[in-house]
Amino acid sequence: MKYAHAAALLALTTPAFAQVEAEMPVAPEPAAEMSGAALGSDRSGPELRFTGADLFDISIASDVQISPDGRHIAYVRRTNDIMSDRAVSSIWLIDTGTGRETPLAGRNGDAFSPRWSPNGDQLAYASTEAGSPQLWVHWMDGGEAVRLTGLPTSPSSIAWSPDGRSIAYTMLVKDDGPKLGAAPSNKPEGAKWAAPLEIRDLLTYRADGQGYIEPGFEKIFVVPATGGAPRQLTFGRYHDGGPLSWSPNGAAIYFSANRRPNWEDDPVESEVYALDVTSGAVTQLTDRDGPDGNPVISPDGRMIAYLGFDDALRAYEDSDLYVMNRDGSGVRNLTADWDYSPAGIAWDADGRGLYAQYDISGETRVARIALDGSVRDAAKGLSGGGLDRPYTGGSFTVAADDTIAFTGGTATRPAEVQLQRGGEARMLTELNRSLRAVKSFGEVRRIATPSSHDGLEIEGWLTLPPGYVEGQRVPLILEIHGGPFAAYGPHFSTDNQLYAAAGYAVLSANPRGSTSYGEAFANEIDKAYPGNDYFDLISIVDRTIALGIADPDRLFVTGGSGGGVLTSWIVGKTNRFKAAATQKPVINWTTQALTADGSSFFGKYWIGAQPWEAPDTYWRLSPLSLVGNVETPTLVVVGSEDYRTPVSESEQYYAALRLRGVPTALVKVPGASHGGFAARPSQSAAKASAILAWFDRYKSGWNREATSEPQD
Repeated sequence: MKYAHAAALLALTTPAFAQVEAEMPVAPEPAAEMSGAALGSDRSGPELRFTGADLFDISIASDVQISPDGRHIAYVRRTNDIMSDRAVSSIWLIDTGTGRETPLAGRNGDAFSPRWSPNGDQLAYASTEAGSPQLWVHWMDGGEAVRLTGLPTSPSSIAWSPDGRSIAYTMLVKDDGPKLGAAPSNKPEGAKWAAPLEIRDLLTYRADGQGYIEPGFEKIFVVPATGGAPRQLTFGRYHDGGPLSWSPNGAAIYFSANRRPNWEDDPVESEVYALDVTSGAVTQLTDRDGPDGNPVISPDGRMIAYLGFDDALRAYEDSDLYVMNRDGSGVRNLTADWDYSPAGIAWDADGRGLYAQYDISGETRVARIALDGSVRDAAKGLSGGGLDRPYTGGSFTVAADDTIAFTGGTATRPAEVQLQRGGEARMLTELNRSLRAVKSFGEVRRIATPSSHDGLEIEGWLTLPPGYVEGQRVPLILEIHGGPFAAYGPHFSTDNQLYAAAGYAVLSANPRGSTSYGEAFANEIDKAYPGNDYFDLISIVDRTIALGIADPDRLFVTGGSGGGVLTSWIVGKTNRFKAAATQKPVINWTTQALTADGSSFFGKYWIGAQPWEAPDTYWRLSPLSLVGNVETPTLVVVGSEDYRTPVSESEQYYAALRLRGVPTALVKVPGASHGGFAARPSQSAAKASAILAWFDRYKSGWNREATSEPQD
């Protein structure tokens, strides 16, 4: 998804293992992790199928950080814990020479965001060991770890100064909220009055995964690396965000922000700034209509690389990689002729190029982009964009000798730590060895077909039931990705493997609008979503039938977020599917645009007008406009604290289906946000089980005239 749009986009695709730092929970009471496989049963042998209980036995690698000399890798291991029913984070250290792993932090609380000091003798990280997230430093030679801070809110965007003496970070500085009048002043001692009024004046006053936003602004701080009082460096009524990049002499920190007076109304805008660490003076270095962000200073301090694009008021834009002189002059676009979107940029140690992560045809790679604009691949096979569904993603870092550490897995293996040091990449971890030794996972195959709409090639990945026999026809689940500006690929997915274990083939397709196929492909749905992507999905379903795999009389459809939009759209267009499950959908673009946590974004960028300016367009693109056609039993699933595609969207659709007499049920995931829809393993497993049960109930379809009950 477009980096500059991530805060406001409908995607609605934040994976279960990718919660942001600010959402890290307070540490639970210390307890040994318990495996789901250790609970016992009456079985005479191991269960070979992948089941919901197995979600508690899965670990995944993330946030890999290679030391400057390339000798060690610190990474975050996220493991589902059956006692707390959540993923717990710990930091592990790998010796890249021997492959030896040792735990470093996370025994008594979550530990995350490891960052090496410039000479590699210390590792900073955040941890909830003290109760709330705080900044810690671990001394590598003596093995001691010290808490540096006692902060009121969580630190993020940790960045060491070049001399290793200071650490910069960002943190929310709380502010007083708006006030209007006052309650009576004569409250008797011991009286129990109602809670005070809640007054909001922000355009976006609640955020998915965060809830109702506390008044305040994100600001930049610096703290001595040996401990001491933090010093606030930036001020003002706007957010100053990371990532942060120090100049080589330690005199300046580069960051990006939207410091304009109308920052609330312009969700895409940002500029690159230079912050004088001594005086606190802030100098704006870029100036255009569009986002400029992720600044990274070159090793010699002469140039700044950053990402951005010109704002054309489209729902999607590829980012470009720019370099400029450190005073903001001499701007050059290095990727103007490269039809992909770089992210996670890092300078080569020699200063002659940069490394960047990008997606291509559903896969994630690392490229080296030279200052002359030439591009070559440096690593392939990245993964880690999620766990429940097969999204692109992952992370990487680069050592001084160009060794690359990254997270990478396969379609049947969650993300591990891998090392690319010339030649083939080497996998350094086996986080799910025991599970993989016992369980049979479904094979994943690439398929492609021309769209019936215009011949555009549509790519997808088909997960087959374990032990699939060639030529056998099996029921098919079309599972549609969210975003819609995102992409599926050959990556591990718990949902797909659970469906496959139940005997279904699962189709993960990338219709027009998906990323990783170029900017034009993504913008095929600009101001026209949903629309012709419907034909893409039906075409690739027909391809699975033509291949002799899918049973044309046993078709089912589901998808979340943007995939929920298209699921609801599909059942309004065709009765080919026996049953459907729409998950956290948008049903009515008018209510979505005015109640979601992106009110400044949806109308302006996705529809091209506000609801009162183009009501007919809003209705024409709303799945609710087609509900009168629906004859497919449709389950509706949503998180009870979803503020991205609010609960009211699902409730509208459920009520409409009930009023029409179409079989339906409303499933709410208690406490779940949009991005945290599958964050709790028990809920993720139960959700998949509910969808499978719904499909089984209506495996023979439903006929309004014949019966109102499911057929056997």
